[in-house]
Amino acid sequence: MSRTLRVAVLSFLVLPITAVALAPQAAADARQQAGAGATARRMLAHLKVAKPLSIRGYSHRRFQPRWAHHKGECDAREVVLARDGRRVRRNAACQAVKGVWRSPYDGKVLKSVKQTDVDHIVPLAYAWRSGAKRWSQAKRRAFANDLTRPELVVVSHSVNMAKGGRGPQSWRPPRRGYWCRYATSWITVKHHYRLFVTRSEKVALLNMLRTC
Repeated sequence: MSRTLRVAVLSFLVLPITAVALAPQAAADARQQAGAGATARRMLAHLKVAKPLSIRGYSHRRFQPRWAHHKGECDAREVVLARDGRRVRRNAACQAVKGVWRSPYDGKVLKSVKQTDVDHIVPLAYAWRSGAKRWSQAKRRAFANDLTRPELVVVSHSVNMAKGGRGPQSWRPPRRGYWCRYATSWITVKHHYRLFVTRSEKVALLNMLRTC
C-alpha cells in the first residue's frame, strides 16, 4: 500500500473516533446551557414587572466613586482583568500591564489592556432605574464591585461604548452565541438584588433565552 493511501485510510479511521469523543462534551454543554436557561426562566418569572424609575439624581459616583479593593492592592477591576485573561502580568500596584483577553460580546481578541473595559452586565444607570435609586450608598457600592454574581466581565472598549447604559430590549451582544449567557447573567443579577424589569425588557430576555 502506498504511503499516500495509508495516510488516507488512517485519516478516515481517526475522524469518526474524534467525532465520537467530542459528542459527549457537546451534549454535556448543551444540557448545561439548557439547565441554566430553565433556571433563569424561573427566576425571571419571580421578578416584579414595573415601569422604569426616573433617571433624576443618578451619577456614576452614586455607585462607584472608585473601584473597591478586594485583595491588598488589587481592586475589583484588576481582579476581573486577571480572572478573565490569559498570561496576565501585573505590576507592583496590581495593575494589569500585559495579557490576552477574549471579549465575549463580540468575539474580539484583545492583546492590550487599552482595548479592554470591565463592563457591568446590568449597567449602573439601568440598575438605578430598576430600583437601585432607593438603595443605600453602601448597597450601590457593593453592587458595582460584585465579584460573586456575574455582573462584571471584560469586553472590548468598542462594544462597551456601543452598549452604553441600555437594556436587552434595545441592545444585545453582536455575538448571538453569547445571548444565553448574557440573559442568564442579567437575570441572575437582577434576581439577587431584587431589581424589577420592564415589560419590554422581560420579552427581550425571554427571546434571548430561546438560544439556551
